[in-house]
Amino acid sequence: MDYPQVQNIAKDTMAYARQSIRPGMRLLDVRRMCEAKMRALGAESFWYWNIGALVFAGDETAKSVSGRKYKTSDRIIRPNDIITIDLSPQVGKIWGDYARTVIVQNGEVVEMGSMKNPEWKRGLQMEDFLHEALCAFAAPQTTFEEVYFRMNRLIEEKGFVNLDFKGNLGHSIVRRKRDRIYIEKGNASRLGDAAYFTFEPHIGMKGSPYGYKKENVYYFDNGKITEL
Repeated sequence: MDYPQVQNIAKDTMAYARQSIRPGMRLLDVRRMCEAKMRALGAESFWYWNIGALVFAGDETAKSVSGRKYKTSDRIIRPNDIITIDLSPQVGKIWGDYARTVIVQNGEVVEMGSMKNPEWKRGLQMEDFLHEALCAFAAPQTTFEEVYFRMNRLIEEKGFVNLDFKGNLGHSIVRRKRDRIYIEKGNASRLGDAAYFTFEPHIGMKGSPYGYKKENVYYFDNGKITEL
């Protein structure tokens, strides 16, 4: 498999999760369902500390923890709930990386246009805004640090906070975890020097117990930023 195929394992699994999540399911059920689906689609392993799906719900969505310390809680999904799922399939040494925050409303996962909770809708709209802003200015010569400062400034200006436990906003896609570089302060490497990189702002509104995440993998095609 190549990178687009492995990333599609994650995307197809997320679509499957959106169709399958129901109130009363445990988060561990969701994790096992996602990991089984990724394996059925061809994943051989999970590159992020052998965890295929990090799953959070409710006020857990504001938590940011390393995979080394992550434990899926015994929380039960409610008829109206907010859930974040972060997927990490691997085939050989090729990674996929994809995350979304999912809204359950009256027992069913809903799309943006149908959401009635204004706070949750605003959070997801902010995620879309940040990804659009990245694509509007990022070029191969843009540094990881420039993305860090520009995106964090937008996050703050819009009344949100960066919830990531290390403060970064993404990382390069590599074949060994120790080779990753991050969208963080002090990283003068250029985006174009990475074959692929993630953008995954984990944000919350100031004073709110909820968090939001949207992660895509990007690369440059003839100098134009493109989603994998």
